[in-house]
Amino acid sequence: MSTTPTRVFAARLVGLPIFDPLGDQVGKVRDLVVAVRSEVNQPRVLGLVAEVFGRRRIFVPMTRVTNIDSGQVYTTGLLNMRRFEQRSTETLVIGQMLDRTVHIPSLGVTGTVYDVGMEQARNRDWVLSRVAVQEPAKGLRRRGQTHVAEWRDVEGLTRREETQGATHLIAALNEMRPADAANMIHDLPVERRTAVVAALDDERLADVLEELPEEDQVEILEHLDSERAADILEEMSPDDAADLIADLPPETAATLLQLMEPDEAEDVRRLMSYAEHTAGAMMTPEPVILGPDATIADALAHVRNPDLPVSLAAMVFVCRQPLEPPTGRFLGVAHIQRLLREPPSTLVAGSIDDTMDPLRPEASIEQVAAHLATYNLVAAPVVDDNGRLLGAVTVDDLLDHMLPENWRDTPLRPGDVRPGGNRG
Repeated sequence: MSTTPTRVFAARLVGLPIFDPLGDQVGKVRDLVVAVRSEVNQPRVLGLVAEVFGRRRIFVPMTRVTNIDSGQVYTTGLLNMRRFEQRSTETLVIGQMLDRTVHIPSLGVTGTVYDVGMEQARNRDWVLSRVAVQEPAKGLRRRGQTHVAEWRDVEGLTRREETQGATHLIAALNEMRPADAANMIHDLPVERRTAVVAALDDERLADVLEELPEEDQVEILEHLDSERAADILEEMSPDDAADLIADLPPETAATLLQLMEPDEAEDVRRLMSYAEHTAGAMMTPEPVILGPDATIADALAHVRNPDLPVSLAAMVFVCRQPLEPPTGRFLGVAHIQRLLREPPSTLVAGSIDDTMDPLRPEASIEQVAAHLATYNLVAAPVVDDNGRLLGAVTVDDLLDHMLPENWRDTPLRPGDVRPGGNRG
């Protein structure tokens, strides 16, 4: 470990790629696992929580870490692919230690932990040695003064707090993709998860909820007050909101639908009216829909929306008025590749592909899969008996319903399971 820096701060490790000796990336750092015994003795760093491909979280002992530098972590390559489960004697640095209220007696400072530094001791063990603390903001300052102190000079690090904040943990989560943030929230202790959910803004929480297992979604939503729960459901994509509401007790579902904006609730009710695992139940009612008099410049402006899922940005759906589902007569789709080859001022009607039969809402999940595969599509229109567009089924909608519920807990393939790296 001759090139390893003498001190590494935990927040800077999160998200770094982990490589094996051959230079192949095997995962990303998501947290540090430490054994905290007292406020005098520096806690030993037991290992890393790594996210490997398939969003599985595993434990990587520090004895398997061969090098840490500014941009990556290297391991021996011998990793135990068993899903990480935190023990009662262990503490997660990012998940549990950030935002803890502490006191530095020598400075007369009270604040919250926003980072923790680790370094190698003489016996080659990694230990937590520094604590970065931020005081509350005073006066017109947006941020309070910061201090970095020795571990032994800080009080309150071993004390559990009933009302521990989540400001700095939220900052770390906001740097992650929703799927990665969902994975971290899933693994948090109940009290920390509650604090995080309370602190996340509605839009971000909606994004994260869409990536969580159904039981987590239901648990989180049932612990929110009804007004906020309805706001969260409005921020979710209608198909995900419909799936979640269907898992709630009927009286709860009815209350939330009543509190939602009428237009949003109507979309959800319509999706819930279709049988499970059909095109109608899986579709989103919010693809890019344009009239035949729209220009290609209009179409390109719509698909440039950064909030639009990649699968829905691959094509626009051309319909007669009205353009809100159920629309007027569905005319066809215009593929983004075709649009990019045409002058922006020309009408989108001249680029319509009307050669494919659209799906019907009662189409089974197998029929949807066969349709997308046959035509090499990432999205397909769903129309009713009158030829009106109801929505679009995307390949990610299909995968969400085809994969087994526990797919995140299953290794990608037998070759991904490697011996060694056991926690003992």
